[in-house]
Amino acid sequence: MTITSNLTLRAGLRALLFLSVLFLSGKTMAKDKKPKASKPTIDRIDPTCWYAGMKNPSLQLMVYGRDIRDAEVATDYLGVTVDSLVRLDSPNYLLVYLNLKDAQPGTMQLTFKRGGKYAAKVDYEIRRRDMPGERRVGFSNADVLYMLMPDRFANGSGSNDNIKSLNAYKVDRTQPSLRHGGDLEGIRQHLDYFNELGVTALWFTPVLENNSPDHGNQSTYHGYATTDYYRVDPRFGINDEYRRLIDEAHAKGLKVVMDMIFNHCGFEHPWVKDMPAADWFNTPEWLYPENQKNAVKTQTMDGEQTTNDKYLQTSYKLTPVLDPYASQVDMRETVDGWFVPSMPDLNQRNHHVITYLIQNSEWWIETAGIDGIRMDTYPYADRRAMAHWMKVLNEEYPNFNTVGETWVTEPAYTAAWQKDSPLSDINSNLKTVMDFSFFDKLNQAKNEETDDWWTGYNRIYNSLCYDYLYVDPSSVMAFIENHDTDRFLGEGQDTPALKQALALLLTINRTPQLYYGTEILMNGTKRVTDGHVRKDFPGGFPGDTRNAFIKEQRTKDEQDMFAWTSRLLHWRKGNEVIIKGRQTQFIPYKGVYVVARTLNGKCVMTVLNGTSKDATLSVSRYAEIIGTHKEAVDVLTGSKVDLTKDVRLAPRAVFVLDM
Repeated sequence: MTITSNLTLRAGLRALLFLSVLFLSGKTMAKDKKPKASKPTIDRIDPTCWYAGMKNPSLQLMVYGRDIRDAEVATDYLGVTVDSLVRLDSPNYLLVYLNLKDAQPGTMQLTFKRGGKYAAKVDYEIRRRDMPGERRVGFSNADVLYMLMPDRFANGSGSNDNIKSLNAYKVDRTQPSLRHGGDLEGIRQHLDYFNELGVTALWFTPVLENNSPDHGNQSTYHGYATTDYYRVDPRFGINDEYRRLIDEAHAKGLKVVMDMIFNHCGFEHPWVKDMPAADWFNTPEWLYPENQKNAVKTQTMDGEQTTNDKYLQTSYKLTPVLDPYASQVDMRETVDGWFVPSMPDLNQRNHHVITYLIQNSEWWIETAGIDGIRMDTYPYADRRAMAHWMKVLNEEYPNFNTVGETWVTEPAYTAAWQKDSPLSDINSNLKTVMDFSFFDKLNQAKNEETDDWWTGYNRIYNSLCYDYLYVDPSSVMAFIENHDTDRFLGEGQDTPALKQALALLLTINRTPQLYYGTEILMNGTKRVTDGHVRKDFPGGFPGDTRNAFIKEQRTKDEQDMFAWTSRLLHWRKGNEVIIKGRQTQFIPYKGVYVVARTLNGKCVMTVLNGTSKDATLSVSRYAEIIGTHKEAVDVLTGSKVDLTKDVRLAPRAVFVLDM
């Protein structure tokens, strides 16, 4: 994940003022100078509700309110017992651990007392589950995920563009790093578009509240600075609208994958102003009042920001996490350093923190009905804690799926993160990992001539040949671009290269992911800002001069690309040869790279001319795949190809031959 928000000195000082009060009060209490007693209040309980019949009967309630920490808690709800109370450093938090083993759906009453006197009574709902966890089936290699950024896809309701209750922000489509007004309703209104295209699953970048104020022309439109884990950002809609969108997507045969972030939250999260415990975050020392004397401006991925010499920045280098020779300092910088100063680094080694996050993921599965999770910045978080999270999810939802962002371009690194990998001393329990090697090698190959050894499609061959490292190569997510990379087309429109890339992506033994707008030749680079690879989908916003969601308003080149991509996607849907078939790849020969899939006598050959010159597909060389087939159909054009003789390949030609 990369971001383009900015925490200014003024905002930093404002936040530090709150923290100064917190830490000074903490020091006072450490000297046994108790604050003046006041009547406790309850402002919030997370999760907002829970579900009966979960395999793990334990439920953590985070109760927040003035001076609630020292309260006693009781309930007489049948089947529910209070296991323990955890009193954190802040006087305004109380963790209540309940056992719901024998609880039935209904509303229980929690009674809070302090000093023997009633402080509050709260009704808490225990809901009936829609279905057992085993029935929730996640995405797989049978799917094609379509990744989109809600703020940049479509604005379906202007009523949520300006929410006055949120911190100051503005909607300005002329600024690539400000909010543009896209929302969940805009996505819902275009569900038929996804079916027309032929994708089967939708991955939205985070939809949860990001209540960070704008700083100049920067904002958290991207969604990766969560300020409320139980609330959809009101600029996108409300929780019920999210559920409605998912229900309607399901009705149209589409799955929905939710983007989550356990590594960090947003600086405007209430946890920052009133830290539950001293170890709730990693390395928060730079915020302590006594460390404010040596403020300096630091250059980070987020631009220039004001910190001090106690601030620990992540190195963004993920190799130490698995490096058997890693130094302590390197490991600490990777895992405990902050992604940027405006995103506090959560300490998953704190049992209560990871429990809160685990329950949050389960709550969204149960409440919204999501079909999968994409976990951002996966190796930056504590490795054992994340493995525990996945173990809990796999036990509750054995057929669900989660993909983790593991941004290192070597297959051995990625493979070690997959569930049950013999390469790792810790079982991650993570079923799906992201293939950054494929992305990296393909984006090099597209600009090269394929020779007899190393360049061009040799790079792909030399990446896929290490698939023996993976427990399950089909559960590796491949992509050619995403929201954190340059568009595959860069600032041009090399359609032949794009077609070759997509043909390969959609036929190899992988779970493929597309990025929104690729099907209509959207391009851009991060040379100036990430916003240039996150442009608005044409026609999704009021005032757009044309609507690329419909055939009649696409340019000829856009329509040609859309039709080509759609044809390939619809052919792939439910295709057992691609989903279950054995993969065979051939070393690039005279510039031609071939990957084949075979199953029960059926076969598919993806043929790429990796040169800018004419080439030849030597039929005899690929006889082990072609067998007795004398003819094939090119899926991409519908034309028949004679396999009784060598096949001429035009420069950068691509075939998907179905036999």
